[in-house]
Amino acid sequence: MAGLNKMMIIGNLGSDPEMRFTANGTPVASFRVAVNLSYQGQDGERKEETEWFRVVAWRKLAETCTQFLTKGSKAYVEGRLRTQTWDGADGQKRFTLEIIADKVLFLDRAKASATLPGSSDGDLEPDELPF
Repeated sequence: MAGLNKMMIIGNLGSDPEMRFTANGTPVASFRVAVNLSYQGQDGERKEETEWFRVVAWRKLAETCTQFLTKGSKAYVEGRLRTQTWDGADGQKRFTLEIIADKVLFLDRAKASATLPGSSDGDLEPDELPF
């Protein structure tokens, strides 16, 4: 039986993506995404929780994320969950969870429209809209 490891989140970036390169020159970008959950508590008050996710993108996806995403951008991220472990300076075992992105969709209208073919400044005329 095959396993399944798939994460899908929609949220806002907590900071600009950070680009670096591996020893052999492969681009890798990392950024954090905040996902908010609003609900009504038993006391009737509105409550909000925020969960933070670390996202890692590789190769062309890393370059694209670095180019088009900034702090506060809304994005859909799809990928797999990976655990990183290491020994801290104090000798304690540390770990973090991260999403290795397969797909990132930019959900901010202004930034998405700026990347449409034939649109150099992001301003579209009504007759150019696809709907």
